[in-house]
Amino acid sequence: MAQKPPAQRPFAPSGEHVARQVRLPMGKSFEISVKSLRVRFSRSLITVMSLVLAVAFLGFTLIGHDVAMGLLASGSASLQSELVKAGFDLAPGRYPGTYEVAASAKDRWIVILSLLVCAVGIVNAQLMAVTERFREIGTMKCLGALDSFVLRLFLLEAGMQGLAGSLIGALIGALAGVLMGMARFGFAALKYLPAADALASLGIAVGVGFLLSLVGVSYPALVASRMPPVVAMRAEE
Repeated sequence: MAQKPPAQRPFAPSGEHVARQVRLPMGKSFEISVKSLRVRFSRSLITVMSLVLAVAFLGFTLIGHDVAMGLLASGSASLQSELVKAGFDLAPGRYPGTYEVAASAKDRWIVILSLLVCAVGIVNAQLMAVTERFREIGTMKCLGALDSFVLRLFLLEAGMQGLAGSLIGALIGALAGVLMGMARFGFAALKYLPAADALASLGIAVGVGFLLSLVGVSYPALVASRMPPVVAMRAEE
């Protein structure tokens, strides 16, 4: 009796494909990102330190401005004269008869350049990290990882690095700004420092550093997520 040929799986119609890729929850992605940062701790530390320095300078500048504004708002003529002697520029305020401390163009450009240098360093470090992880990326994709999953891993790692570096840098910059103000103007710098403005400056410094980290990793993360598995697996270590 003739045997029937084995049943064959029908082909998918043209333009359709069977998605057999892995969708991992956010918690698992976070766990993998933490383990990856531990394995590459030295490289992660370099990225974090560059971010710490840039955010610290930004926080120092913002807190220094808050200290000067607090001294100006105190209404003391002697403190105002000391501000002028220290090199602060006083400009007319929003209301008639009021003044405010004007940020110099030099300080703004120095802050912008430091942030740009930091962003370039983050992009360079992340591109090198992608090169070192060709095999890992290829293996994950061969096992069914989505492009969005690979992108999520890099963004999570950059987010954790950015948050840690920004917090440390903002605190260092704020402390340095307060100490510098006390060295120039004595205890009055701390006495008249507006707490709300200082907290806002810390938040701005942390937010800028965190955003800078995400922007710096965007291009390398896209390169990693769009990499074909075969190309990644053929890359030499």
